[in-house]
Amino acid sequence: MKQENRVKDLVEEALALNDSLFLIDLSISTNNKIQVTVDGDNGVPLSECIRISRNVEHNLDREEEDFSLEVTTPDISHPLKEKRQYKKNINRILKVKTSEEEFEGTLVEVDNAKIVLNWKAREPKPIGKGKVTVQKTATIAYKDIKEAKVKIVF
Repeated sequence: MKQENRVKDLVEEALALNDSLFLIDLSISTNNKIQVTVDGDNGVPLSECIRISRNVEHNLDREEEDFSLEVTTPDISHPLKEKRQYKKNINRILKVKTSEEEFEGTLVEVDNAKIVLNWKAREPKPIGKGKVTVQKTATIAYKDIKEAKVKIVF
Protein backbone atom coordinates (compact mmCIF):
# COMPACT_ATOMS: atom_id res chain seq x y z
CA MET A 1 0.00 0.00 0.00
CA LYS A 2 1.37 3.38 -1.00
CA GLN A 3 -0.18 5.14 1.98
CA GLU A 4 1.45 3.27 4.88
CA ASN A 5 2.55 6.49 6.61
CA ARG A 6 -0.91 7.99 6.07
CA VAL A 7 -2.52 4.95 7.76
CA LYS A 8 -0.12 5.20 10.74
CA ASP A 9 -0.87 8.94 11.06
CA LEU A 10 -4.64 8.28 11.03
CA VAL A 11 -4.32 5.59 13.71
CA GLU A 12 -2.13 7.86 15.88
CA GLU A 13 -4.63 10.72 15.38
CA ALA A 14 -7.46 8.50 16.65
CA LEU A 15 -5.38 7.22 19.58
CA ALA A 16 -4.51 10.80 20.60
CA LEU A 17 -8.18 11.36 21.54
CA ASN A 18 -7.90 8.74 24.32
CA ASP A 19 -4.53 8.74 26.09
CA SER A 20 -5.24 5.42 27.82
CA LEU A 21 -4.92 3.68 24.42
CA PHE A 22 -1.68 2.77 22.66
CA LEU A 23 -0.59 1.08 19.44
CA ILE A 24 0.81 -2.43 19.68
CA ASP A 25 1.14 -3.31 16.01
CA LEU A 26 0.24 -2.03 12.56
CA SER A 27 0.79 -4.08 9.44
CA ILE A 28 -0.29 -3.83 5.84
CA SER A 29 -0.09 -6.96 3.71
CA THR A 30 0.74 -7.01 0.00
CA ASN A 31 -2.99 -7.33 -0.81
CA ASN A 32 -3.76 -4.17 1.23
CA LYS A 33 -5.14 -5.84 4.34
CA ILE A 34 -4.55 -3.32 7.12
CA GLN A 35 -4.30 -4.85 10.59
CA VAL A 36 -4.14 -2.57 13.62
CA THR A 37 -3.70 -3.89 17.16
CA VAL A 38 -4.34 -1.47 20.02
CA ASP A 39 -4.32 -1.93 23.77
CA GLY A 40 -5.39 0.24 26.66
CA ASP A 41 -4.32 0.80 30.23
CA ASN A 42 -7.87 -0.22 31.26
CA GLY A 43 -8.72 -2.45 28.32
CA VAL A 44 -10.23 -1.34 25.01
CA PRO A 45 -14.00 -1.03 24.57
CA LEU A 46 -15.43 -2.14 21.22
CA SER A 47 -16.62 1.44 20.66
CA GLU A 48 -12.98 2.60 20.60
CA CYS A 49 -11.99 -0.06 18.03
CA ILE A 50 -14.90 1.17 15.88
CA ARG A 51 -13.88 4.82 16.34
CA ILE A 52 -10.27 4.10 15.31
CA SER A 53 -11.45 2.02 12.35
CA ARG A 54 -13.76 4.79 11.14
CA ASN A 55 -11.03 7.42 11.44
CA VAL A 56 -8.82 5.37 9.11
CA GLU A 57 -11.60 4.23 6.77
CA HIS A 58 -13.21 7.64 6.31
CA ASN A 59 -9.89 9.29 5.48
CA LEU A 60 -8.64 6.83 2.87
CA ASP A 61 -10.04 6.71 -0.66
CA ARG A 62 -11.10 3.22 -1.77
CA GLU A 63 -11.40 4.56 -5.33
CA GLU A 64 -7.69 5.31 -5.29
CA GLU A 65 -6.63 2.03 -3.67
CA ASP A 66 -8.88 -0.74 -2.30
CA PHE A 67 -8.14 -2.13 1.18
CA SER A 68 -9.58 -4.15 4.04
CA LEU A 69 -9.22 -2.96 7.60
CA GLU A 70 -9.23 -4.77 10.95
CA VAL A 71 -8.77 -3.06 14.32
CA THR A 72 -8.32 -5.51 17.19
CA THR A 73 -6.98 -5.84 20.72
CA PRO A 74 -4.08 -8.16 21.60
CA ASP A 75 -4.82 -11.86 21.95
CA ILE A 76 -4.22 -12.94 25.58
CA SER A 77 -2.11 -15.86 24.30
CA HIS A 78 0.37 -13.55 22.54
CA PRO A 79 3.49 -12.27 24.29
CA LEU A 80 3.51 -8.78 25.78
CA LYS A 81 5.18 -6.29 23.41
CA GLU A 82 5.00 -2.87 25.05
CA LYS A 83 6.09 -1.73 28.54
CA ARG A 84 2.61 -0.26 29.10
CA GLN A 85 1.13 -3.76 28.79
CA TYR A 86 3.05 -4.86 31.89
CA LYS A 87 1.46 -2.12 34.03
CA LYS A 88 -2.06 -3.30 33.22
CA ASN A 89 -1.10 -6.86 34.19
CA ILE A 90 0.12 -6.15 37.73
CA ASN A 91 -1.15 -8.87 40.12
CA ARG A 92 -1.48 -11.38 37.26
CA ILE A 93 0.74 -14.42 36.85
CA LEU A 94 3.33 -14.07 34.08
CA LYS A 95 5.59 -16.62 32.43
CA VAL A 96 8.81 -14.81 31.59
CA LYS A 97 11.69 -16.22 29.54
CA THR A 98 15.18 -14.74 29.58
CA SER A 99 18.18 -16.18 27.73
CA GLU A 100 19.28 -17.92 30.95
CA GLU A 101 16.06 -19.10 32.63
CA GLU A 102 12.28 -19.11 32.90
CA PHE A 103 10.24 -17.58 35.69
CA GLU A 104 6.59 -17.91 36.60
CA GLY A 105 5.24 -15.58 39.23
CA THR A 106 2.89 -12.78 40.12
CA LEU A 107 3.84 -9.44 38.59
CA VAL A 108 4.10 -7.13 41.59
CA GLU A 109 6.07 -4.14 40.35
CA VAL A 110 6.78 -2.36 37.06
CA ASP A 111 8.91 0.66 36.23
CA ASN A 112 10.66 2.01 33.12
CA ALA A 113 13.61 -0.39 33.36
CA LYS A 114 12.38 -3.62 34.96
CA ILE A 115 9.63 -5.86 36.30
CA VAL A 116 9.45 -7.73 39.63
CA LEU A 117 7.87 -11.19 40.03
CA ASN A 118 7.00 -12.97 43.30
CA TRP A 119 6.20 -16.66 43.81
CA LYS A 120 6.32 -19.36 46.47
CA ALA A 121 8.64 -22.36 46.21
CA ARG A 122 9.25 -25.51 48.25
CA GLU A 123 12.87 -25.95 49.32
CA PRO A 124 14.70 -28.37 51.62
CA LYS A 125 14.87 -27.16 55.23
CA PRO A 126 18.25 -25.62 56.14
CA ILE A 127 18.47 -28.04 59.10
CA GLY A 128 16.74 -31.41 59.34
CA LYS A 129 14.49 -33.29 56.97
CA GLY A 130 11.51 -32.09 54.97
CA LYS A 131 10.73 -29.00 52.99
CA VAL A 132 9.70 -25.47 53.79
CA THR A 133 7.76 -22.93 51.67
CA VAL A 134 9.77 -19.81 50.87
CA GLN A 135 8.88 -16.56 49.13
CA LYS A 136 10.99 -15.92 46.02
CA THR A 137 11.47 -12.69 44.06
CA ALA A 138 13.01 -12.00 40.66
CA THR A 139 13.83 -8.57 39.27
CA ILE A 140 14.11 -8.72 35.48
CA ALA A 141 15.24 -5.88 33.20
CA TYR A 142 13.11 -5.40 30.07
CA LYS A 143 16.26 -5.80 27.94
CA ASP A 144 16.70 -9.34 29.34
CA ILE A 145 13.13 -10.46 28.58
CA LYS A 146 12.95 -12.71 25.53
CA GLU A 147 9.22 -13.41 25.97
CA ALA A 148 6.57 -12.64 28.57
CA LYS A 149 3.04 -14.02 28.55
CA VAL A 150 0.12 -13.71 30.91
CA LYS A 151 -0.72 -17.14 32.33
CA ILE A 152 -4.37 -17.92 31.74
CA VAL A 153 -5.87 -19.32 34.95
CA PHE A 154 -9.33 -20.88 34.94
